[in-house]
Amino acid sequence: MNSDVMSSELLQRGKAIKLAVFDVDGVLTDGKIYFLPDGGEFKTFSTLDGQGIKMLINSGLRTAIITGRSSPVVERRAQNLGIHHLYQGREDKLVVLDELLAELGLSYEHVAYLGDDLPDLPAIRRAGLGMAVANANDFVRKHADGVTSARGGEGAAREFCELILQAQGNLEAAQAAYL
Repeated sequence: MNSDVMSSELLQRGKAIKLAVFDVDGVLTDGKIYFLPDGGEFKTFSTLDGQGIKMLINSGLRTAIITGRSSPVVERRAQNLGIHHLYQGREDKLVVLDELLAELGLSYEHVAYLGDDLPDLPAIRRAGLGMAVANANDFVRKHADGVTSARGGEGAAREFCELILQAQGNLEAAQAAYL
């Protein structure tokens, strides 16, 4: 993992996190959407990212997806990983996050958010730990607390998850569970 991703400031921010929130297109995927002749679509997801999310969940953190598009593929992926909260077709991500935090009784200092483009920026800026993926829009990267070394759909979410686990002293235990 890139040492910039594990900076002491990011680790400090990561200590308070109780909810990890992910965008989908460009974060959990490479940002490409494949449309099929029958009107369906498909996306590809990284198994490394999925394992990182599972480790977060197993360590007791809540997880959420907030995405501007709606797709049965995303619903299936969220179910497969055990993601607690799924919001699709919502570009008003900060409004969704406000609703979710009220429901969970959490504040923004408890939120880590990983995004890549302008609709993610308000949530990135409000979150206790707001990060962008390596291939995020330049303006978004400039305003994030940190930037992963990996690109979206290629391990960026795994880095994000491991940063939170490391900050909370749970990374070694999460990895040791597989020894």
